[in-house]
Amino acid sequence: MFFFFAGGLEQQVRQVLKSRVGRCINCSSTVDLVQYDKVLKLFFVPVWRWPGKDTLLYCDNCKLMFPQSYSLPPPTTTATAISDSLRCRFCDRAVETDFKFCPFCGSDL
Repeated sequence: MFFFFAGGLEQQVRQVLKSRVGRCINCSSTVDLVQYDKVLKLFFVPVWRWPGKDTLLYCDNCKLMFPQSYSLPPPTTTATAISDSLRCRFCDRAVETDFKFCPFCGSDL
């Protein structure tokens, strides 16, 4: 007898509780504090949904969900937000504006 299961379990955002509470551990963009649901899918159709136990941080840029204990500090006021645009998004070091690549880690700016 052959049994094929096409489905799985995933997490989906139910409600945003607070915006811009920290930074993503993957891409360093801002994250939101969210409540989430666990969703069981069968052949890519949601079959069963139940609420998650705790709140998580959710990055809208890279779609990553992770616990609050792993968060980077939140971005600060607008005065330092200007200086953040002059920082490498991967190694978080200050880079001059005329560079196209980070001189420290070699990534695209």
